[in-house]
Amino acid sequence: MGIFGGSGYGGAELLRILLFHPAAEVALVTANEHAGKAVGEVHRNLHGLTDLRFVKAPEDFESLGELDCVFLALPHGQALEIAPRLPAGVKVVDLSGDFRLRDAEEFREHYGREHTAAELQREFVYGLTEFNREEIAKARLVSNPGCFATATLLGLGPLAASGALKGRVVVDAKTGSSGSGAKPAANTHHPQRANSFYAYKPFTHQHVPEVEQALRAVGHGGRWSSELVFMTHSLPVSRGIFASIYAELEEGVSMTGEDLAAVYRDFYRGSFFVRLVSGSPDINWVKTTNFCDLGFAARGRQVAVFSAIDNLVKGAAGQAVQNMNLMFGLDEQTGLMLVGGNP
Repeated sequence: MGIFGGSGYGGAELLRILLFHPAAEVALVTANEHAGKAVGEVHRNLHGLTDLRFVKAPEDFESLGELDCVFLALPHGQALEIAPRLPAGVKVVDLSGDFRLRDAEEFREHYGREHTAAELQREFVYGLTEFNREEIAKARLVSNPGCFATATLLGLGPLAASGALKGRVVVDAKTGSSGSGAKPAANTHHPQRANSFYAYKPFTHQHVPEVEQALRAVGHGGRWSSELVFMTHSLPVSRGIFASIYAELEEGVSMTGEDLAAVYRDFYRGSFFVRLVSGSPDINWVKTTNFCDLGFAARGRQVAVFSAIDNLVKGAAGQAVQNMNLMFGLDEQTGLMLVGGNP
């Protein structure tokens, strides 16, 4: 298999997982600015674990027909150029936002460019594994969800599918700095972020239409009619997303925390990577793992769901490998038994 864009954080996590995956062999990993360098020279955590070297993206894409699968771990916009050129027999998992949105106008608004591969977009399956297992297993092309979208949808999806929500839903989500990529920018550089806390992209985050699109589909559609208020914040940590989701149930419906947990236990029966915890989850428990931990609180019609993931694993590379496993008929857990540290 191959990885396009192996020098970023997402690419590094794909390599960390796939190098020890029992059914996978990485034959190609691209990074144009690091071409010729050993993977372990760029990603020091992988030093001595592989002889792979970064190469420039090939000009002759037909030669990639020998690969079974390609991961596109590239900045937004680049998969639009590469995916249409890949041989028809190669399976693809795209980690960018290029093929997540069905609506071309929403894509233009939130990603600031025209969608240039509309026909191919229709073939992509949305890769939120716990929601779309059957479709992913049959797919050749999978669009991996965004990290905020993963944390939010896993936390909110069962309630949305139940049809019990009424009115406004507020998502208060916070992320570590690695979600902004490996190259520092004004608001992601460590001296700026280390002792700071602030909101960003209010009402305009690119994951909002993605979340709304998925919520309209969950529970066979038609059950999502609530207003979504989605706010993102910068945490002074490197990894992890924590989402607090606040909602109100319809008139005449009330729940305890245990009632709420029962709804989620039923929805996620058979979903190994979703763990229900007592009280609040903690991003420290999910760092470097493919788990999403969910906690609950309820008071009558008012409910709160707390969702914690590692933005680079369950929110990116780990979920991509989980989807790859399904696409090739493997057990979802293959190569993903990643245990976090304590402390």
